[in-house]
Amino acid sequence: MTDALMNTTILSRIRKPGDVKALSVAELEVLAQELRDVIIGQVAGHGGHLAPSLGVIELTLALFRAFDLEEDKLIWDVGHQAYAHKLLTGRVEQFHTLRQKGGLSGFPRPAENPYDHFGVGHSSTSISAALGMAVARDLKGLDHEVIAVIGDGSLTAGLAFEGLNQAGDLGRKMVVVLNDNEMSISKNVGALSRFLSRKMTTPFLQRLKSDVEDLLATIPKIGDDLAGYAKRYGDSVKSFFTPGILFEAFHFTYVGPIDGHNTAQMIKVFEEIRQIDKPVLVHVMTTKGKGYEPAESDPTHFHGVGEFVPETGLARKFSGLGLPSYTSVFGSTLCDLAGRDKTIVAITAAMPEGTGTECFRKNYPERFVDVGICEQHAVTFAAGLATQGYKPAVAIYSTFLQRAYDQIVHDVCLQNLNVNFFLDRGGLVGEDGATHHGAFDFSYLRHIPNLVIMAPKDEAEMARMMVTAFAHEGPCAMRYPRGTGVGASVSPDPQPIPLGQGELMRDGTHAVVITLGSRVYPAVEAAMQLEEDGLEVAVFNTRFVKPLPREQLLDLAARFETILLVEENALAGGFGSAVIELLVDEGVLSGKQIRRIGIPDEFVEHGTQKELRAMLGIDAEGMKQALRAMCAK
Repeated sequence: MTDALMNTTILSRIRKPGDVKALSVAELEVLAQELRDVIIGQVAGHGGHLAPSLGVIELTLALFRAFDLEEDKLIWDVGHQAYAHKLLTGRVEQFHTLRQKGGLSGFPRPAENPYDHFGVGHSSTSISAALGMAVARDLKGLDHEVIAVIGDGSLTAGLAFEGLNQAGDLGRKMVVVLNDNEMSISKNVGALSRFLSRKMTTPFLQRLKSDVEDLLATIPKIGDDLAGYAKRYGDSVKSFFTPGILFEAFHFTYVGPIDGHNTAQMIKVFEEIRQIDKPVLVHVMTTKGKGYEPAESDPTHFHGVGEFVPETGLARKFSGLGLPSYTSVFGSTLCDLAGRDKTIVAITAAMPEGTGTECFRKNYPERFVDVGICEQHAVTFAAGLATQGYKPAVAIYSTFLQRAYDQIVHDVCLQNLNVNFFLDRGGLVGEDGATHHGAFDFSYLRHIPNLVIMAPKDEAEMARMMVTAFAHEGPCAMRYPRGTGVGASVSPDPQPIPLGQGELMRDGTHAVVITLGSRVYPAVEAAMQLEEDGLEVAVFNTRFVKPLPREQLLDLAARFETILLVEENALAGGFGSAVIELLVDEGVLSGKQIRRIGIPDEFVEHGTQKELRAMLGIDAEGMKQALRAMCAK
């Protein structure tokens, strides 16, 4: 239990949502500060999503107070803003385990708590899920409320509008709370963001309405009638100046915008809208990082942050670090290549900082496009650019690119367009857990015709693969892991790698490890340690999942009877499967002892990358154990 939690006077008494309903507004204000202190203390010590959770504390309390969350269903979009929700639903004593192996998830998770009604990790799902729950409620003849909380950044995705459209058409009673902080992870972009920013204070609107009515009343003969008309339809003035007109078009009753840090006002509004028997959208204005000055000043940095000093907000310093991350190497290399090739255009989906493309945005703003949380659009937009002779670099996390699978197949690969996908966070990402692991990209990409797939073992090979991708006529995908590189020096003039050419990292006589990407150096480490036991193990880096280095693999199959295939990807349909398929097709599998290790057919929970790799046996120690067992037979 953290010191901040031990010092709480109200939070320590909260065990279930009903306990919040018994509190006065004054007590809720005290509780809000206690929640902030506990969340800041926990994230400072272990990392996590700070700014999003701080921004919705008053909103969370108002929802818990106004609704009966023992019966009503509350669905959070994305879920990285649900830390206060966790603390108020019986997880106070476990909160110190947040995002740690065996501890609480960083996102809502139904298996973890009955008040987590929908599992989330990717954005823009809340409205569709809430509508499904509302229809189910009505089919069962029940009368509880269903509330979805969605951010303005998440609202840019097509899925959110599909949900709004269907909800308005069906007319089921439900509440959508639009948490508007003008941020997703980075600053929001796009026409919708600008439209939502057309906010005017209530006093101004009231003065405008009054002035218009007074002016109309002065018109001879028809003035009184016009003024009466204006009074009856005065809300149309407000709708013109606020986003209400958009949501009213979806057949939602629009309420707002209201102050998302005024708990008493929100409680009043939420209690009143419970009487409305149709879809309602409540527009709430919040400040991301509210109550913690460093997070308010830099909400992008504190969206998802590592350990820091709570008094200053400065990152804690760790010895042994200092190597660049793969993300930063990608970003700097992309900038270098764009300086030489004016046809390169960088595209990201609301994450210029997270994908390392911030450098590109600053240096080549006319060739940088942030599409918002719209991965499908990003891919087809890139395809359109490619038809006109440009070379799009689509930089998206591996887990998020899954959302654009159909566009990759039909809009890019079917037309064999020069679109290059750079998949950050390939493999196990660590504490964000199952929703964020890049566990499936080899599997969901390698069966698509025309697509080249690569994974670099280090920074130098990454730069060479990027050159390879832009030089290739057709689509390419390169995936790379979260975290720092190994310290390999990047050439100022990296050269392309011939497609399907691997490299023998070290030779041996007893067995061979065939792998690529993040598992190459651990394989070399395992082989070096086994050498002390008298086992001579070769290590081969294929570099490519597609095309595989066919002739080199067949040569290895002819030399070795014991073959260990290692990948940081789902075993089902992954890299190891591709190698075995090749050996089967060539008729050289007979008599071989082959084992695959990777991510099994299950969702891997959260923990550090080191812990998870050890648990799955894909670290150096796991490879050593596998090789010893194989060679002992």
